[in-house]
Amino acid sequence: MAVMNTNTFQQTAPAAVYEKSVPVMVAFAPNWKARLVLFRMLGAFLIVSAFSMWLMPGSVIGAEVWPIKMVASLMFLILGVSLLTLEVLDPRPDAYFDPIRREVRVLQKNENGRPQTVLRRSYDTLGGARFADDQVELFDVDGSLLMKLPLQSADVSRALKGQLSGSVTIFG
Repeated sequence: MAVMNTNTFQQTAPAAVYEKSVPVMVAFAPNWKARLVLFRMLGAFLIVSAFSMWLMPGSVIGAEVWPIKMVASLMFLILGVSLLTLEVLDPRPDAYFDPIRREVRVLQKNENGRPQTVLRRSYDTLGGARFADDQVELFDVDGSLLMKLPLQSADVSRALKGQLSGSVTIFG
């Protein structure tokens, strides 16, 4: 059996507990990747349109059309560049299930984009958990719904069930 040193006084703890437990991170995030791809495609189209309106054969460069064409071209260019460089800071929190401390932490990004803990609950203080195909509902001890989290895969669901099974009543 492998052992792991935990402090300078050579006290040891079994390493098997830590080797089998893996932290689970569950995000509340929507499908931002698809939106970003669409925004970037639209931005590229607008930039190409801004330059191509000047290259089209037979385009009239009259004194009355030139200012309108210039304003439209600049607007397309500015909007296209802004869509290409768009970066989404998702304000939704993340739930972090810590198997070593046996607690769930909800982390919210602050205005600088750094995560801050907004909720910390020990597994022993949770009332129960209900697992569905693609989500888990965590309940408080009084039976009220504490949080509903989407699950990305069956592996995440199994890992979370394994962590919660000793301390929390699992339904479904």
